[in-house]
Amino acid sequence: MPTCFAPPDDECSALALQLMLGLHDRTAEPLVEPGPDATQIQTLFEAAASAPDHGQITPWRFVVIAPDKRERLLCALQTQPAPLATPLDAMPLADAPQAWQAPFLALAIARLGPSEPDIAPLERLVSLGAAVQNLLLMAHAMGFGARLGTDPALSGNALRALLELAPTEQAVCFVHVGTRRAAAS
Repeated sequence: MPTCFAPPDDECSALALQLMLGLHDRTAEPLVEPGPDATQIQTLFEAAASAPDHGQITPWRFVVIAPDKRERLLCALQTQPAPLATPLDAMPLADAPQAWQAPFLALAIARLGPSEPDIAPLERLVSLGAAVQNLLLMAHAMGFGARLGTDPALSGNALRALLELAPTEQAVCFVHVGTRRAAAS
């Protein structure tokens, strides 16, 4: 295995390109056990933390949603009034889309200010995007399937209250990580 901390060579560049090109999970196949263990989760977050961060303010955070907490999250998402009602309405967690069944589920949250007024909210979102991409690439490098998910209710008051989001924070997307069913067989 090449070390990629030296000046890149063709093998290192090919490995990086392979990871990037293979990252996009184009299937709706569920992500199942096994998921990342505690050490691997720590590595995923270390990869995320290496994202560009002008001002060193960490304009994002992740909230890990443990399997036993997903029912509460689903309920908060379902309370969003129409027209932003989700297709998850009145659906018990056991019948929810397979994305909710991924072994590892985290919610990416943007910190949009105003602690550092010279760093614009859009720059903060770009930093969050880089952190999410780093996490996804690391999960893929570990052999896991990884994908993003979103829901119109992420901006709803029930979710904000459940997660105790600050007025300057916004839930952006879910990160799902697990083993592709085909790989688990």
